Amino acid sequence: MNTLRAVRILVLLGAASARALGQEAHVHAHDEGTEQLGTVHFPISCAAAVATDFTRAVALLHSFGYEESRLAFQEVAAKDPACGMAQWGIAMTYYHPIWAPPSSDELAAGKAAAGKALDLGAKTEREKGYIDAIAAFYSHEQRLDHRARASAYRDAMERLSQRFPDDHEAAIFYAVAIQGAKAPNDPTHADDKKSAAILNGLLASEPNHPGVAHYMIHAFDYPELAQEALPAARAYAKIAPDSPHALHMPSHIFTRLGLWQESIASNIDSARAGQELMKKRHPGAESFDSIHAYDYLEYAYLQIGDGDRAREIVTRAAAIRSVDEHTFSVAYALAAIPARWALERRDWRAAASLAPPAAEPSFPYAPALTRFAQAVGGARGGSLARAREALAELERLHAAAVKNPIPGPYDWSGQIESMRLGAAAWVEWADGRKDDALRDARAAADLEETIGKHPVTPGSLLPARELLGDMLLEAGRPAEASVEYEASLRKTPNRFDGLYGAARAAELSRNPARARELYAQLAGQCVAGSARPELADARRYLERPPGEGAAAGGAASGASR
Repeated sequence: MNTLRAVRILVLLGAASARALGQEAHVHAHDEGTEQLGTVHFPISCAAAVATDFTRAVALLHSFGYEESRLAFQEVAAKDPACGMAQWGIAMTYYHPIWAPPSSDELAAGKAAAGKALDLGAKTEREKGYIDAIAAFYSHEQRLDHRARASAYRDAMERLSQRFPDDHEAAIFYAVAIQGAKAPNDPTHADDKKSAAILNGLLASEPNHPGVAHYMIHAFDYPELAQEALPAARAYAKIAPDSPHALHMPSHIFTRLGLWQESIASNIDSARAGQELMKKRHPGAESFDSIHAYDYLEYAYLQIGDGDRAREIVTRAAAIRSVDEHTFSVAYALAAIPARWALERRDWRAAASLAPPAAEPSFPYAPALTRFAQAVGGARGGSLARAREALAELERLHAAAVKNPIPGPYDWSGQIESMRLGAAAWVEWADGRKDDALRDARAAADLEETIGKHPVTPGSLLPARELLGDMLLEAGRPAEASVEYEASLRKTPNRFDGLYGAARAAELSRNPARARELYAQLAGQCVAGSARPELADARRYLERPPGEGAAAGGAASGASR
């Protein structure tokens, strides 16, 4: 799909007067041409002249186009200064329920807008409910932590949706509020399933709503649930192709299912759309949407052995100096991209020598990625002093995260601890403390699976259970390694290193049928001409007559694994 072409597609954008809940369909057009953001039905009691602009702003909000949405709500406020719902919308753009909590500046700006909305008031009880709900999030920010305020917003939206059951917007905002206030580390995913049930109930009547598809993807962004969201993933980009985030979001599910080509296509479109937006809004800066897409592209290119394009992403990320919004996703991507490039290719020396990215915004978690890469790279590449130094920094970062927990529905301190345990395991292995190493490697894998991944990320730098498989393979225990690799592949299907490790373990365990199946799968998903040495191993194995004994070693096995 060419997301940058001018398209003329019908977009249902709300137009309601203060006297009616009925709404007409409109073709929403700007000077630049008509855009497609999906179908949203949000009547308000403000001036009829701002209804279309208001509903466009809501459509942008549902696709997390926070800056564009804010600008649109501000235009509504300028046209109708008495419109309290315009201030509600501005306040909503500073609350990112699924991303990181607001910064202190964002919190202050959102609180100010919510206060203005309260002061202006609303002409209907329904609108008053929306304003009161977002005000609940910004209230008592000195006394209540982020999760308590997110829960207050969720509860207010639940009451609003129950009071106005015909208001689909209230139900949709309630569904995503559930996800924003959920408890971390729930293996049953009860809140996500509750959110998805609400959205699924609206799907028949709201098939083109951006929020329904978008939030359904987030609700099912787990290995065991991802297949359920595949229809939503394949629909969302078509619903809102003029939103960079809508173009990217399907790749969360594609990544979960190991559908690398679909993920690549999705993120190429998203990155281009973000770049086009920057030409209009922030010339010379890089879009946070594009940077987020680069992280997913790097991950996907590495899984298909496309070193040339993966290297291009690393070079592009390293050159970034100016960003439109310093979001968590930017901090994560700029640290993760070079670390993935080194670690996934088993270039341990490069991993050990990594430096923090030049344009890294200040987020507590991002430095842990670099330190993890340094520690594992140093331990596996013969630079133990570097590894110990990085491990000490990981310990410091974990202690800080425990003392000052990062707010939100994710256990960052637990994730850092999993990385610390994994890095410690490889330092212990290099020191010759094999039993300690295997104990900590297994603890890292168990903890990482309990915590899962943050919704923003494509996945951990290296899955902890995959690393445990590496260690068992080096220990000469291929049958045990095979169990761990296979378990890791169930959580992260079609990973290059997981497939190769599992194939190698099967080969050494005298399971030629499974080895051949895995080697064929690896070779089949990779680009022609890939220079990865593991592929040479795979092809050599596949060229041998079935039933021939296991090879003594491979080009990519041994110390590199």
